Amino acid sequence: MKRIIATLMILALMATMLLSFAACGKAGAEKDLENVKEKGTLVVGMECAYAPYNWAQAESNEYTVKLDNGMYADGYDIQIAKKVAEAIGVTLVIKPIEWDGLIPALESGEIDMIIAGMSPTEKRKLSIDFSDTYFDSNLVMVVKNNGPYASATSIQDFSGAKITGQLNTFHYDVIDQITGVTKETALADFSALIQSLASGAIDGYVCEKPGAVSAVASNPEFTYVEFAEGKGFTCDPAESSISVGVRKGSNLTAEINKVVSSLTKAEKEALMDAAISRQPSEE
Repeated sequence: MKRIIATLMILALMATMLLSFAACGKAGAEKDLENVKEKGTLVVGMECAYAPYNWAQAESNEYTVKLDNGMYADGYDIQIAKKVAEAIGVTLVIKPIEWDGLIPALESGEIDMIIAGMSPTEKRKLSIDFSDTYFDSNLVMVVKNNGPYASATSIQDFSGAKITGQLNTFHYDVIDQITGVTKETALADFSALIQSLASGAIDGYVCEKPGAVSAVASNPEFTYVEFAEGKGFTCDPAESSISVGVRKGSNLTAEINKVVSSLTKAEKEALMDAAISRQPSEE
């Protein structure tokens, strides 16, 4: 009986501690803005390998932010991050993190927010909160311009083709909508997708239009297939939109939304076009 009572007391203590930690976490998220202002920096996580949203380069210019490794980050996400940091009145710090590590880094407090071309999917919303949309796009297929699929007009024209997408993205999931497709293993990042297509290991890959325009600009042997309504992929509109990720209950969301709402659609498209024009060559 004493052992049972002792065990129950330990379990009760553990439950109390877990509730306490959860409460602290919530309170901390509700004061994210104050914490960012106090430390004077806004730490933003992204891959720095997903042009035109974000990339790393050796040279600095008026658009870049210096990284700890001596490289410089640029891209559409960088420009949005700059505007958010400026609105809050702090210094922007960019932290390169692999895609799968972004949400864990946010939850652990390693970074203050994610600005990485990330879509606010229902699955991700279970773990983190999202701002309003800061860019809207659509899905296309990147292929070789002299290949058999360059003239495709429907996703079903890719029946029998070797197709892939980025790991842990809905780009990869929608491939299942193509009847008879050969769905290849998902690849880790944008560079791997480009290399795989260039080598002939795949016939095409699914991505958002800005990423496709970026790939074609750097790889003249590529083109992309854009589908008419009813001929392309079916997905939740939220999956083809891009938002900033923050911790659950974070009061940074309102500050981000102020910045996002201040930008017109034309201004967003101009920022994206400029980012595409600046991106470094893959050569």
